[in-house]
Amino acid sequence: MGVVRVIAFMLRAFLLSRGALVAENLALRQQLGVLQRSVRRPRLRQRDRVFWVWLSRFWTNWQSSLVIVKPATVVKWHRDGFRLYWRWKSRGRPGRPKIAAEIRSLIRRMSRENATWGAPRIHSELQLLGYTVAESTVAEYMCRHRKPPSQTWRTFLENHVSDIAAIDFFVVPTVRFQLLYCFIVLRHDRRRVVHLNVTAHPTARWTGQQIIEAFPYNEAPRFMIRDRDGIYGRDFRERVKHLDIKEVIIAYRSPWQSPYVERLIGSIRRECLDHLIVFNETHLIRILTAYFEYYHQSRTHLSLDRNAPIPREVELPSEGRVIAIPQVGGLHHRYTRAA
Repeated sequence: MGVVRVIAFMLRAFLLSRGALVAENLALRQQLGVLQRSVRRPRLRQRDRVFWVWLSRFWTNWQSSLVIVKPATVVKWHRDGFRLYWRWKSRGRPGRPKIAAEIRSLIRRMSRENATWGAPRIHSELQLLGYTVAESTVAEYMCRHRKPPSQTWRTFLENHVSDIAAIDFFVVPTVRFQLLYCFIVLRHDRRRVVHLNVTAHPTARWTGQQIIEAFPYNEAPRFMIRDRDGIYGRDFRERVKHLDIKEVIIAYRSPWQSPYVERLIGSIRRECLDHLIVFNETHLIRILTAYFEYYHQSRTHLSLDRNAPIPREVELPSEGRVIAIPQVGGLHHRYTRAA
């Protein structure tokens, strides 16, 4: 009804004389003034809002005749209508397209594994991998670090492992109940035994000579881990000092502080010496030489990505049938493919 009345009012404005139109306009304004004084907030219907929105688009002087509501209210109605229009037009496909789960997982993985990387660096890596995403998307899915970024302990140790070696003695009884002392030098990077020797009477001078033989051509590590055995006397320490090696001495009764060499000695016993009877020094050296050949070239290690200290190539089924090569006198076997 309100719209009909407005249209009727506009038709009358064209038909009535100017004097009558001014008088009627004055009467209407006087009644609006009374209404404004008596009613604090008049009730408007939806069609009333549509009318004023429509009128504001086509009449530049619409604000001068607006009494019931403020002009800002009409502007708000127009914005609400604009929002409803675009909501209707965008139905069925709201928001941005979703990022693939693979990309989200990869962003979080890069963020966790590289604590010092920011969104630009990860974004560059994704581009090189063929993924097209925005840098803002990368920043949204990155892991949030509560503390300043820091490398993991594993990364820290792997960056220093090539400069670390460990030494130790272990005792082997012979068939005549004589005790033989085996001295080994282990490099931590690929778990390689770089030196082995056996003696029945170890001394500090003899042990120092073994270090010289283990690192002959400027191959000495930066650090060397050892226990507090009294065999490492003055002569041994002088030899180590001349090689510019820094000794790292573990605590009393704490073999866990030198885990790699202790694990190696345990493997030697479990996988070799516990199954044999040693006759003399020559026999023990021959046994350990055969074992370390197997240890370096064939035996797999979990910490070396399930490979040997001297890496083995992956042999595909198409390369032939599987054969077994006995090692360490048949205690162990290496499996390979025969062409």
